Amino acid sequence: MSLGKDTLLRIDLGKPDEPNQVELGRKDEAKVYKMFLDHTGSHLLIALNTSECLYLNRSVQKVRALSRWKGHLIESVGWNKFLGSETNTGPILVGTSQGHIYEAEISVSEGSLFSTNPDQYFRQVYTLEEESGPAPVCCLEIERGIEGKFFIIATTRKRLFQFVGKVPEGTEQQGFSSIFAVHADHLPSFREFPANLGFSEIAFYTPKLRSNPRSFAWMMGNGVLYGTLDYSRPDSILSDERVWVYPPDIDITVNKPISIVLTQFHFLLLLSDRVKAVCTLNGQVVFQDLFLEKFGLLTRMIKDPTVQQIWIHTEKVVFRYHVQRESRDVWKMYMNMNKFDLAKEYCKDRPECLDIVLAKEAEHCFQNKRYLDSAKCYALTQNYFEEIALKFIEAKQEEALMEFLIKKLSNLKPSEKTQTTLLTTWLTELYLNWLGILQGDPSQRNLYLDTREKFRTFLSSPKNKDCLFNNRASIYELLASHGDTEHMVYFAVIMQDYERVVAHHCQHDEYDEALNVLSRHRDEKLFYKFSPVLIQHIPKKVVDAWISMGSRLDARNLIPALVNYSQSASTQQINEAIRYMEFCVYQLEETQQAIHNYLLSLYALCRPDSLLSYLEQAGTSPNRIHYDLKYALRLCAEHGHHRACVHIYKVMELYEEAVDLALQVDVDLAKSCADLPEDDEELRKKLWLKIARHVVQEEKDVKKAMACLSSCALLKIEDVLPFFPDFVTIDHFKEAICNSLEDYNKHIEELKREMEEATQSAKRIREDIQEMRNKYGSVEPQEKCAACDFPLLNRPFYLFLCGHMFHYDCLLQAVFSSLPAYKQAKLEDLQKKLAATSQPSKSHHRSKDADTISLGKGQQSREQIKADIDDIVAAECVYCGELMIRSIDKPFIDPQKYEEEMQSWL
Repeated sequence: MSLGKDTLLRIDLGKPDEPNQVELGRKDEAKVYKMFLDHTGSHLLIALNTSECLYLNRSVQKVRALSRWKGHLIESVGWNKFLGSETNTGPILVGTSQGHIYEAEISVSEGSLFSTNPDQYFRQVYTLEEESGPAPVCCLEIERGIEGKFFIIATTRKRLFQFVGKVPEGTEQQGFSSIFAVHADHLPSFREFPANLGFSEIAFYTPKLRSNPRSFAWMMGNGVLYGTLDYSRPDSILSDERVWVYPPDIDITVNKPISIVLTQFHFLLLLSDRVKAVCTLNGQVVFQDLFLEKFGLLTRMIKDPTVQQIWIHTEKVVFRYHVQRESRDVWKMYMNMNKFDLAKEYCKDRPECLDIVLAKEAEHCFQNKRYLDSAKCYALTQNYFEEIALKFIEAKQEEALMEFLIKKLSNLKPSEKTQTTLLTTWLTELYLNWLGILQGDPSQRNLYLDTREKFRTFLSSPKNKDCLFNNRASIYELLASHGDTEHMVYFAVIMQDYERVVAHHCQHDEYDEALNVLSRHRDEKLFYKFSPVLIQHIPKKVVDAWISMGSRLDARNLIPALVNYSQSASTQQINEAIRYMEFCVYQLEETQQAIHNYLLSLYALCRPDSLLSYLEQAGTSPNRIHYDLKYALRLCAEHGHHRACVHIYKVMELYEEAVDLALQVDVDLAKSCADLPEDDEELRKKLWLKIARHVVQEEKDVKKAMACLSSCALLKIEDVLPFFPDFVTIDHFKEAICNSLEDYNKHIEELKREMEEATQSAKRIREDIQEMRNKYGSVEPQEKCAACDFPLLNRPFYLFLCGHMFHYDCLLQAVFSSLPAYKQAKLEDLQKKLAATSQPSKSHHRSKDADTISLGKGQQSREQIKADIDDIVAAECVYCGELMIRSIDKPFIDPQKYEEEMQSWL
C-alpha cells in the first residue's frame, strides 16, 4: 500500500509483524495514481499521476521505472495467469486513459533489474472508443477457454467489449496481437448502457485459485450487469446476463459507488461511508456496514484471489472482511425462484429447510399437474401422510398415489413395521386394481407389461421381503380375491412357498411343471408330499427325479407313494418302482429293512428270477441280511417260489424244512442243503437219510440211493437198507455192502492199535513216577536261602530240581501274594489246622493207650495237612515257574506305596 507520495509499505500476511518499506526514489511532486498487483503477488505496477509507471518485483527492494511506458496514464492491467512466473510477467495487456490497449512484457534477470533482451516490449494493439471518441480502458481481463481459445474482456465507462480468438499452439509467448488484429477494421461485440459514472469496474468470482472465473459483475452507470461465464460458447462467454439497479439510496450524481467485489452469491458495493452487499439471485440488499467519520472516506475495495479475503481502506485505516456461511439463506431464494434442485443442494445439511423446499416443490408440481414428480417430492416431506394421500385420491391420480406410497415405503425405517405393513398391503391392492383395468384394454398392452414388471419388482424387493413374508396370508387373500393366479404363483416363488406353487401346478394338471419346481428347489418334504400324485401321471420322470436327488431322499418315505401306485399300475409301470428300489439298494447301499422288504415284494410279484438272484446276492449270514426273513418266507410261499423258500430256510438254519421243501423241487437242491450243518454230524446224517428215503421210496431209484452213500460219508449201507422193500435184487448194492464190511475191519484194526499204544504209555508213566520218587539232592552247610540270603539249614527249607533253595516261610511269603484268592484262603485254613495239631493235650488223666491212639490220629492228620500245604506252596519254583512269567507286567513298586517311595528318594 502507498503511505505517501514516495513510500510503499509491503506486508507479508504470513509474517504480519515484519513490514517492509520501499522508497520510490521520487523527488518531484508525482503521486501514486493506481497500483496493479498480479494474482501471485510477484509483480507490482505503480502508475503515477505524471503519466509514468514504476515496477517492483517481490524478490527485490528497489523500484525501477519503465521508460517505454512514459507518457501513458495507466488505467488497467490484464495479467497473464497462464504464462507468468515470479521473474517474468509473460505477455500482459495495459489500458490507458486515452483508450489505447498495449501489450507488454516485463522480466527480471539475475545481473540487473531489467533485461535488455527483445522480449521486453511495449506496443499498442488496439484502441477502444465510445460514441464521442476514445474512452479510458477501465478494466482488462484475460481468460482462456477450451481448444486454445482466449477471451479478453475490456470495459470503458459505458461499454463492455469482448475479444475472442485463438492463439496458435506454441506461440502463446508472442502475445495477443493476433486476437486484436481480427478486429482492426471493425469494433468487436460489446454491451453498452446510457448512464455514465465517469468510470466502470468489473469483478469476477473464481471458486478456486488457478481456475477460471465462474461469474462476473460489471459496475456501470445503470447498475450492475451480472451474469455467468460460459467458456463453451463460440463468440461470447457472457451468459445469463441481468442488470441489477442500484438500491434506492444510491444516487450516481450524489453518492455514486466507488468499487465492487463479487462473491459466490453477492456483490459488494463500496460507497464513501458504507458497504452494501446485494444478493445476485434477487437483487436485494442483505447486508450494510456503516463506517464512522473518524476513519475518513472509503477509497478502495479489493479481494485477495488466493484466500478470498476482502480489503477496504481509507486514507487512514485498512479493514478486512471474512466471508462466512454466505450460502446459508440461498436455498430460500432459489426456492422462491422455483429452482428447487439448487435450493435442495444448498440446504441438504439442514433437514428442516430441506423439508420446506420439498413441500414447496411438491405443491408446485401438483399445481402444474406433474403428479408423479409431486408424489416423489411429497414422499420425502414430513407432511401428514393422510392429507397427501387424500389429495391424490381426490384428484383421481392412482398412479401418482402409488408412486407416493412406494417412495414413502422406501423411506421408512426397519422399526416402523406397522406403517410398512399398511403401505405394502395398500400398494398391493392398488397394483392389482391397476393391472385389472389395464389387462382388459388391448390398447394399453405396453403399459400393462410395464406395470406388471413394476409390481413384480415391488414384490421381489429385498427391503419388502420381511414384511411381505410376515403378511403373506393377507397378500394371498388379495391375489385370490382378484383372481390373479399368475402373480399368486410368482409371489409364492418369491416367498419360497414352493408347496403352494407345486399344488397349483398339480391342480391344473401341470405335472411336468410341478416336477420341475421340485427338481429345481430339491426340497425333500415336498417330494414326499407330492410324489403320490405325480407318480400316477409321470412315473418315469418322477423316478428319474428321485434318482437325481440321491441320498437326500429317504426311500422309506416314498414307499407309500409306490405302494399306492403299484396296486393300480401295470407290470411295465411297476418296473419304475423296481428301478428306484434297485437304485437305493445297489447304488445307495441302503440297509433299511423296509426298503429291502418292499423290493422283495416287487420281485415276488413281477420278477421271480430277480427274486432268487437278490436273495443269493444278499448272502446267508443272518447278521448281514437286511430283509425280514419271516416276511420273505411268507411272501415267497404265498407266490409259490419254492426255490426262494429253500434259500430262506437255509439262511434261517432250518435245514430239515429246507431239505423237505427242496425234495419237492430238486434232489440236487436238497443235497446242497443237507451238507450245510457241518458241525452237526447227526443232523447232517438225518438230512441225508431223508434224501435217501425219498430217492428209494418216492423215486424208487436204487442207483441214485447208492450215490447218496458216496456223497455222504456218514451214511452206511445198513442205514439205507431199511428203506428198501423186502424183495429187492442184492446186486444193486452188493458193492456197497462189501465196502461197508471193509470199513468195519479197518476200524477194528485201528482200535487195536490205539489200545496197544495206550498200554505202552501207561507203562512209561509208571516208570517215570518211580524214578522221581528215588531222586534226591545234596545241600552244603554254607548254602543260603535264595530269597533272604540267610543260611539255609537254620530253618525248614525246600529244594527244587532247578537248584533254587528257599526257607519254608520265605517261599510261603513269596508265593502267597501271587496265588488266587481261593487258594490264599485254603492256605490260611491249612496253616490254622497245622497250628492246632501242634498244641499239647490239656488232659492229664488219659490212659497210655488212649494217648497213643490220639497221637496216631494227630500224626496222620498233621502229615496230610503238610502235604496239602506243600502242594500249594512248593508246586513250582517261584523263580523258574509260571508265577515268575505271570508277574512280568507287575510293577516293581506297589502303586499304593509309589508316592511314599518317591518321597524317600528326595
